[in-house]
Amino acid sequence: MGKYARLGEFLQAQRTKVVPMTFAEIERVIGGKLPPNSPQYPAWWSNNPSNNVMTKVWLAAGFRTEQVDVKSRKVVFRRIEEKRVELPPTPTPGKDEHHPLFGALKGLIRIPPGVDLTEPADPGWGKVYE
Repeated sequence: MGKYARLGEFLQAQRTKVVPMTFAEIERVIGGKLPPNSPQYPAWWSNNPSNNVMTKVWLAAGFRTEQVDVKSRKVVFRRIEEKRVELPPTPTPGKDEHHPLFGALKGLIRIPPGVDLTEPADPGWGKVYE
């Protein structure tokens, strides 16, 4: 269980669409302090999944942040309402079968006779670095 997993569990247990929290309340929920610089920077509270571990937790719980107020040390979590469409499973090719797209572009590109594809397009290119 990660440090912020409790926040994800807390958010999932909420019945409302909007969950306003102070940074102190978040620290009580996670049972520890937020990183020292996180409350100072609004970017830390962005919904970019590659931002930090805690972001992944609230996104996985089905929430996004909004109304981040670093001066008042408050943030609002809003439930994400996505309509999920389940796609049928993609058939996997058998042992002797190919994927349906195999060869889909065959015949679209023509290489004229005498063209060497291994030859540099600009023979003088390498001279730039000499």
